Amino acid sequence: MTMQREIQVICGNVNIPNLSGFLKSINSIASENDVIIQGLNADLIAGERHLHFAVGKALRAIAAGRNIANDPGIEIMRYASGERQIERSFSIGLCKGENNAVFVLLGKMDNLVLALSALKELITEKPCSELLAYSDYKKQGILSVFGITDAEIEASGEEHIPELVIERVALADFAK
Repeated sequence: MTMQREIQVICGNVNIPNLSGFLKSINSIASENDVIIQGLNADLIAGERHLHFAVGKALRAIAAGRNIANDPGIEIMRYASGERQIERSFSIGLCKGENNAVFVLLGKMDNLVLALSALKELITEKPCSELLAYSDYKKQGILSVFGITDAEIEASGEEHIPELVIERVALADFAK
């Protein structure tokens, strides 16, 4: 399965009254345009480096046949959450209600352009640099999802929380 894929990322706010209905809309945009779309909770992403590192790890795992999830989108979510177990990776996904969201799209560039334009109908676009940046606002959620301890923060300093998250992503292949 070595097709040449481009990667696009779009961020924004989205209000999701019905999660399964919203995910169905995303899936139909994806299948109509022959692309993969994975939505993630931007409030649980510890910076652009975290997202890019996770996407890279997921794509390399798929290319090497080491992926755990059959769906490349789920594999991206699994790495982004630093989890080996698929079920546990959903903690970093979108949820019902107001979401700061980041969508990762994979596919051929012509198809991505069409998918992005359909996706823009569903979200209020915001700069990714703004929504993905690590901030105090994200701290509690990130500490909780990634299981970062006070001892780790004490040892490395609060400013290193994004690096601790990236370490979790790096270890996703080996975690329990």
